Amino acid sequence: MVENKKKPNPIDIHVGSRVRLRRNMLSMSQEKLGESLGITFQQIQKYEKGTNRVGASRLQAIATILGVPVSFFFDAAPGQESGASRGLAEDSPNLYVADFMNSSEGLQLNRAFVKIADAKVRRKVIDLVKALAVEDD
Repeated sequence: MVENKKKPNPIDIHVGSRVRLRRNMLSMSQEKLGESLGITFQQIQKYEKGTNRVGASRLQAIATILGVPVSFFFDAAPGQESGASRGLAEDSPNLYVADFMNSSEGLQLNRAFVKIADAKVRRKVIDLVKALAVEDD
């Protein structure tokens, strides 16, 4: 069976996931971002899934609204890192951060953690998480 649906470009998917990541970090709804841009939340959904490509001027507007440079959306993009530019570096930690922050647990943990005012308590939370984590070694 041949399917006629065109697969989204990996860069468009990545840019969309970064839009979603930043929007979620700010606890902003798709509707609110859409209103700020003068478009529907359905269009935001399509951008975030990579179904629709974000144009340059629209990406600049999204970056301004979300308070990040345009380059934020391309951090750790597929095919971006070459051996020459990265040296012997392992996979970018940005990939793990983006995956974590795109998860429900990551967002909940981040939102709760930043509300802890006492630095000593934050340190103890980090120590607890490290103690509970299974090491790969």
